[in-house]
Formats: sequence, C-alpha cells, structure tokens
Amino acid sequence: MNKQDKILITGAKGLVGSALVEHLKNEGYANVIEVGRQECDLVDPVSTRQFFEATRPDYVFHAAARVYGIMGNMKNKALSFYDNVMINTNVVDASQKVGVRKITVMGTGAVYPFPSPGLPLREEMIFLGVPHPAEDSYGHAKRAMLAMLAAYQESYGMEWAYVVSCNLFGPRDKFDTEFGHVVPSLVKKFFDAKQRGEKVVVWGDGSAQRDFMYVKDAARVALAIMENIKGAANIGSGTVYRIRDIVEMLAEISGMTGQVLWDSEKPNGQDYRSYDLTKINSIGFKCQYTIREGLEETWNWYSEQMGKAK
Repeated sequence: MNKQDKILITGAKGLVGSALVEHLKNEGYANVIEVGRQECDLVDPVSTRQFFEATRPDYVFHAAARVYGIMGNMKNKALSFYDNVMINTNVVDASQKVGVRKITVMGTGAVYPFPSPGLPLREEMIFLGVPHPAEDSYGHAKRAMLAMLAAYQESYGMEWAYVVSCNLFGPRDKFDTEFGHVVPSLVKKFFDAKQRGEKVVVWGDGSAQRDFMYVKDAARVALAIMENIKGAANIGSGTVYRIRDIVEMLAEISGMTGQVLWDSEKPNGQDYRSYDLTKINSIGFKCQYTIREGLEETWNWYSEQMGKAK
C-alpha cells in the first residue's frame, strides 16, 4: 500500500476499526474511508454494493461484526450467525466486484475447535472440529468468511488475509456487563462498583486462561499483516494470563484491591487458549504495550467517558 491509496475500514466506530483509523492516519495514509452503521448497512447486500461502487477502495480492512461476549453469544446465537454471515458475505463480494487489491478481515479465536486439537493453536487446525458451544454460532459465521475468501481466491484470484484474533480490548469497546467481552465487562463492573461503594462480582473462578492484546497493538499488527502476510494468521501478545490476573490488575488500577467476589456459578468459558504466532513473529512484530499499560489506558478512557456523560 502507498500513502495515497484509498483504504476502506468497516466497523470504523468500533474497537478494532477505530484503532485502525487512528493508526493509519498517524502513519500518514491520506485516504482513509470510515464505514460505520450510519454510512452503510452492511447486512443489506444492495446498500453494501452501492457503497463500494461509490467509494471504489484499493484496500479493505473489514472489522465490522455483531460482537458479544460469552453470555451474549449464548443468548443471541441466531442473530449473531445471521448478521455476521450477511455482513461478511456482502463485504467480501463487494470488494471483489469493485476490484479491491487486497482485503484483510478480522476473524476470531472462536473459530478454533473445542476441545483444542493441540496447543498452541495453529491456523491449519481451524476446521478440525466444531467451536466451543458457548460461541459456536459466531465461530461458524467467521469460519464461513474464511471459506468464502479461499473460494474467491480460487475463482477470481482475490488476495486476502484473515486475522485470527486473541482477546482484544481497549477504548470504544462494548462496555456491557452482561453481553460484553471479559475486559470491557470487568472495567464497567469495577467502575460501577466503585461509584456505588460496593464490591465487584466477577463471573467464574478466574482460572480460565487467555492471550490478551491491547487494541493499539492489534491495529499495528493488522497493518503489518495487510502488507506482508497472505491467508490466515494468528495474532496475540504471546503471553497467556488467567482471568484472575486481569482482575487483580484492574483492582489495583481502579483502587479496588480486596473488593472482589467470585461467582463460581457463572461460566468460565474455555479453560485455556493459546496461539502459535509463527507468522507474525516471522515479520518481526512485537507488541509495544504491556497488558497492564493497555488496561490503564482503557480504564482511564472509560472513566473519562463516564465523566463526560454525567
């Protein structure tokens, strides 16, 4: 890509999309096209095709999705599957129709089978079984996009990369205690509990282990993948943390140490998930942010937003 190419980013108001917009502009890319729900309903094929015809991007970062955490995925399986399949299908097809040079899409670690066929998880394992039942509909919808990209490459010569993401977090996430992902849900729980002078109730027992990555590093690696990698590529920090570790860091950051109650009746999710990072290691990628630094920035951003809302 050169700095004058037209680069379209779907989901531009969301967690990954907004970080990508910021990163690309900081890197000097002059023609960044931001697509949120207000600009185009990507569930609708006609609207999507018309938007792509009007903008005719050279490159596409596809970060739009209907996203939930564990409980949200369990309670909204049909909606999650339908909307994500439609969004992904429309964006990939429209990209091909207008001659996009390469599309880089956001996948998810939920595409991997459960139980894991091996650890760390490698990209070639994706279709070796069904996803975890807590997130199978979302995982299958994202798998369908991977299969579609492979088909479009074979039929049309389309160039693509598919980012298999670990647990991402940062500003502009969905801070929802029932349906959000683990970090934004925890940030909101800690903030609300501190405001009310209450203890923080955390789901599960904190034993589940995940690779977490701050979204600013996710934007950096997505750009590096667009420029250097084809096909599916895992991303992550390379360090696996217990949920309990994240909770303890947030307790310190928020000034709520010793104020946590664990609700072991609630689900933990998959016990352990780690990723083989050979592909991003091969291009020399390294995270610039520690998890602690990312959590501090996220906490400060959310606290500031809540202050503005009053």
